[in-house]
Amino acid sequence: MAALTGTQKAAMMLLQLGRDRAARVMAQLEVNEIEELTAEIMRLDRVDQDLADEVLEEFYAASVIGPGVGGGLGYAQHLLEASLGRDQAAGMIERLQSSMAGQRFEFLQHADARQVLSLISGEHPQTIALVLAHLRPDHASLILAGLPPELQAEVAHRIALMERASPDVVTVVAESLQRKASAVLTPQELSAVGGVQPLVEIINRADPTTEKLILEGLQARDEALAEEVRSRMFVFGDIVLLEDRAMQLVLRQVEMSELSVALKGVGEEVRDKILRNLSERARENLVEEVELLGPVRMSQVEDARASVVQVIRRLEESGQILIRREGEDEYVA
Repeated sequence: MAALTGTQKAAMMLLQLGRDRAARVMAQLEVNEIEELTAEIMRLDRVDQDLADEVLEEFYAASVIGPGVGGGLGYAQHLLEASLGRDQAAGMIERLQSSMAGQRFEFLQHADARQVLSLISGEHPQTIALVLAHLRPDHASLILAGLPPELQAEVAHRIALMERASPDVVTVVAESLQRKASAVLTPQELSAVGGVQPLVEIINRADPTTEKLILEGLQARDEALAEEVRSRMFVFGDIVLLEDRAMQLVLRQVEMSELSVALKGVGEEVRDKILRNLSERARENLVEEVELLGPVRMSQVEDARASVVQVIRRLEESGQILIRREGEDEYVA
């Protein structure tokens, strides 16, 4: 964005308005301004959509700087409605507000999880849920793990049930925490924030103990919700859903000693899926190691399986593998 000139940004805005509306805007400009904009439009053969969206967001941010300079949400909405029509303007305003919602908590994004825990200590569970729903899933997961078990379940439950939050409420909460942060940290429209999927992404990044506590707490509060969360999570038994090529990539990143523990007591389908994706020698060594282990504590088995699942989740997140969950359509290469 910094590389774009004001004229280039204006040209990109006009392109998104459409020919008729852009013409009406340009009719209000001086001749030299029209010439400059026309030159930029001619240079803009194709525009990257992400860059175009950034320009829209900057326009929106500039238009809500406050009533003292004639801006504000109402002013921004009026401009967009005049250019795009009521329906299209409403959709654009909602998209922009959703994309900017997390920026209210930008001051927490790089704070240490322990610092954030100190900051939100004593806050109402709904407030904590609102904050975590606006943070990156990996960051929120660390913070959620640091909460007392009973509070973890309460906050997780509220995140899952949260669908929309008033921007005014988000602003009040963010400003209140920001005032507290100065002593704790070191350096009408609704926006979507929570829901089941953000909670699943948070739990997916949690350690096995935290994951178990959260799911058990959810189960005690809302059995149906807990089952929905579980259905969206990838567990060790879901290995059978991986393509063989993905399974082989996973196995290259798992220690055989850990895999042998994970295979203790596993079902035949999962066992066969893993073994057939190993070389003959590796397969023989693994089978022998499993037999030599003898009885193993279930907690050790669960930890080993959780480690394998974490590898799978990391590979999926990085785009190296695709996970086909039950009930989803097949992928086409």
